[in-house]
Amino acid sequence: MNRELPLVDTFGRVHDNLRISVTDRCNIRCFYCMPAENVTFLPKPQLLTFEEITRFVRMTIPLGVRKIRLTGGEPLVRQNLEVLVQQLRDVEGIEDIGLTTNGILLADQAERLYRAGLRRLNVSLDALDPVKFKQITRREGFEKVIEGLTTAREVGFEKIKINAVSMRGITESEIIPFGRLARETGMEIRFIEFMPLDAERAWERDKVLFASEIIDELAREFGPLLPVGEYDAHAPASEYQFADGVGRIGFIASVSQPFCGSCNRFRLTADGKIRNCLFSLEETDIKSLLRGNASDDEIRLAIRQSIWDKKEGHEINAAKFIRPDRPMHSIGG
Repeated sequence: MNRELPLVDTFGRVHDNLRISVTDRCNIRCFYCMPAENVTFLPKPQLLTFEEITRFVRMTIPLGVRKIRLTGGEPLVRQNLEVLVQQLRDVEGIEDIGLTTNGILLADQAERLYRAGLRRLNVSLDALDPVKFKQITRREGFEKVIEGLTTAREVGFEKIKINAVSMRGITESEIIPFGRLARETGMEIRFIEFMPLDAERAWERDKVLFASEIIDELAREFGPLLPVGEYDAHAPASEYQFADGVGRIGFIASVSQPFCGSCNRFRLTADGKIRNCLFSLEETDIKSLLRGNASDDEIRLAIRQSIWDKKEGHEINAAKFIRPDRPMHSIGG
């Protein structure tokens, strides 16, 4: 395998961005992601080890992978995550490593992660109102998230984005406070349309608070939002900044404005399955190959086949859409 043979699907999309879930466990219970109680998690032996993850990443370098994002569940509940960050930093060819976290354990781990080489953070925070936060997460912890954000900035993290899932009837009141936070702190706020990946299958299209509505609300309060020109065309978020240049807002409009046509991402679940789309109905078992003495070339062939089989889009807006069996916490964000 060589650099001239990228990971491409039948629609010509080249994949260089890998999202790795390190655990399906989480210390909160957001209703759009997992059940409130009685969740069955994977036994530790079923999780990929750090060494297996690193080997997998090394094998993807000749296929063109350059960007990594660590997710969960909540990745910071996985012990010694900074060890994995350092191992991945040492892989020649990886240009960017990010982490998505709910932030509750961030204050305790931010410095270790930064020293290991992590530089980009996405913190999931759907509300700046502690009462609303508890309604969504069904747990305490708002103050710990704010502490985590503060600590992360103090230890040197400059690229911090806030991921806020937008849900009609729940988070409208959070739009303006988040806009103000973006303008006051320089952190980018990313509004994410509510997607049908909730464990309790309560998603309905009329519960989605659309990106266009949020843009209108922010514009009424702070003035026009203008598209940002210099952004990655393959990124899931459309980025805007306020006309006065103060504050940046992103929108991941998976429902109202699907970006499947430019998707360059695939996923490795905590139990070692490749998913070529967040909404995949099929998976490729990589763990069995890793633990079954398969050669690097055999594993690369399995990766290539998975990407080649990727569908044109997620079909959320089509009558034939079928939800994945796995909820979000089990897939990886």
